[in-house]
Amino acid sequence: YCLNDSTSSQISLHYGYTINKVIQVHDRIFSCMAGSLADAQAVTKAAKFHLSFHSVQMETPPLVIAAASVLKELCYKNKDELQAGFITAGWDRKKGPQVYVVSLGGMLISQPVTIGGSGSTYIYGYVDAKYKPNMSKEECLQFATNALALAMGRDNVSGGVAHLVVVTETGVEHVVVPGDKLPKFHNE
Repeated sequence: YCLNDSTSSQISLHYGYTINKVIQVHDRIFSCMAGSLADAQAVTKAAKFHLSFHSVQMETPPLVIAAASVLKELCYKNKDELQAGFITAGWDRKKGPQVYVVSLGGMLISQPVTIGGSGSTYIYGYVDAKYKPNMSKEECLQFATNALALAMGRDNVSGGVAHLVVVTETGVEHVVVPGDKLPKFHNE
């Protein structure tokens, strides 16, 4: 599962500007962007090209780790110029569902669950307390929606709509939750 709010903290002159920060880098592989929007868009565009080329050469879809590794290499090789990090998640025939973090500077880590971006500092406790392995699709969607709502409710540069993507062996499902339909946990 990949999820993200839709407000760019890098765009201060156009208040209310929203963007889907969950980018499809291949059929069943998505990356959530954090940091500089321009940097993240440039890196994901290059990664999509590399993965498309890889898929044609290998005559098979890329593995999720391959996608995360491409992002890692792009971030590492340009670490002095880029201010972008990624959460890459997806499904492949070899390992099933996977989640990887590519940090600023290009460090790659596999995680069962992870968070990132400006709102993440507000929800570490929630994620640690509420995440459990092998959740059902409905439990995952509720967990992710609650996490985003909590982050968006506290972080003044997060907001807009919640974009969630469910990636399984059988396909991809996009879920968009408008900001006014997100759960409320405190007076905002």
